[in-house]
Amino acid sequence: MAAEIQPKPQTRTPVLLNKIEASQDVVNTAVIIPKEDGVISVSEDRTIRIWLKRDSGQYWPSIYHTMPVSDILSVFQEFILSEDYNKMTPAQTYQAHQGRVTVVLFVLEMEWVLSTGQDKNFTWHCSESGTQLGLYRTTAWVSGLQFDVETRHAFVGDYSGQVTILKLELDSCSLVTTFKGHTGNVTALCWDPVQRVLFSGSADHSIIMWDIGGGKGTAIELQGHNEKVQGLCYAPHTRQLISCSSDGGIVIWNMDVTRQETPEWLDSDSCQKCEQPFFWNFKQMWDSKKIGLRQHHCRKCGQAVCGKCSAKRSTIPLMGFEFEVRVCDSCHESITDEDRAPTATFHDSKHSIVYMHYEPTMGWLLTSGADKVVKVRQTRCLLRQRLDRQPNSDLLSTNWSFDQSQIFSHQIFFRVESLLMEHHGAPSTYQVRAYIMVAVILRGGGNVHKTTTTTIVTSTEPRNTRPFLPDLVPLGD
Repeated sequence: MAAEIQPKPQTRTPVLLNKIEASQDVVNTAVIIPKEDGVISVSEDRTIRIWLKRDSGQYWPSIYHTMPVSDILSVFQEFILSEDYNKMTPAQTYQAHQGRVTVVLFVLEMEWVLSTGQDKNFTWHCSESGTQLGLYRTTAWVSGLQFDVETRHAFVGDYSGQVTILKLELDSCSLVTTFKGHTGNVTALCWDPVQRVLFSGSADHSIIMWDIGGGKGTAIELQGHNEKVQGLCYAPHTRQLISCSSDGGIVIWNMDVTRQETPEWLDSDSCQKCEQPFFWNFKQMWDSKKIGLRQHHCRKCGQAVCGKCSAKRSTIPLMGFEFEVRVCDSCHESITDEDRAPTATFHDSKHSIVYMHYEPTMGWLLTSGADKVVKVRQTRCLLRQRLDRQPNSDLLSTNWSFDQSQIFSHQIFFRVESLLMEHHGAPSTYQVRAYIMVAVILRGGGNVHKTTTTTIVTSTEPRNTRPFLPDLVPLGD
């Protein structure tokens, strides 16, 4: 069912610990259960499975539950999961959307369930009573959703490439602002409540770091993927961002450095270095009796240059360019070896990633792929994680969003009931509440299922044109 991998010591790449290969269809989402050394997975075949690691070192399912295909739209159903992870009991149902659900986010602190659907409605429900608290109409399908508990702001990313910030109240919401920096649809969002920074990943292969709390409208680009960004996870205790793409690439970004914004591209009718005309500048071409040239742009200074004046390439990691990009001759000479020092590490998961989850208390990284395989890796050596320190509240309060799929999409929210950590050589136990929420989208409708002690929720998707407001105020009252 699952193979145990013996890791090689002292490696600087993510160490493959286990593989789960028993799924009959693509696993669209999965999370690690650190207390039980287990995995909860949801597949496109509408199955929910809870895998627990046995004495043999392999993962075997303790629960195999198949969701029925429903013709009823927008129904939430609640399940109760037993403490030994061996039984799932239906609890209650309540209304959601008029179309297939695309994103679900459970906010434990507020007891809210935030959800969006193909009907372009963003709703939030009370998870205790099951009643709908509010609704907001979006302009496109939402494919990314994050929430800040302290200020009650929701970050909504959609298929148009736009990110919207909403201020939620108990029964209403107000629009704060919208901004757009991606040329493709937003595929993933990740919020850092400490630094007040929002990360957005897109189908245009790029990641943008939006400085929401700084109030200056700063947007930093990160270019390190060759395909669509599939997932984003942030480790606040080490200030590192983990991103993955559909080609199997995993990138770990060091965000504890001073990064620079990429310059806006300048417009010109002639090369701003040699003054040769570009091919649409007929007057200068006629006056100088020269053939017009093609326009390019230097990624460091943003000037419009010809190919001859920008023939060299260089990495500019502090601007987010981990791959070599076009720069003009003068900028190439100004870039030092220190400026070229990489700020990210690149790794190959060896399968096309559909979903990614990072468990900060253990330093484990889980990826599920189009090959129907779930892989669990140890990333502690890469993330410089210290498990011998006092537990951080951020480590014990983590949200996982999800992507749209053909049949359904889903989310799992997990909190550990009893987290055992090594502190100065002696084990110490820290008690926190335990909740698990899984959201699954069924063909034909949105049915979401949630629990109480341990909760499962199931429900039946130009770089230079980003009007990010420079006077955006910090979140708060």
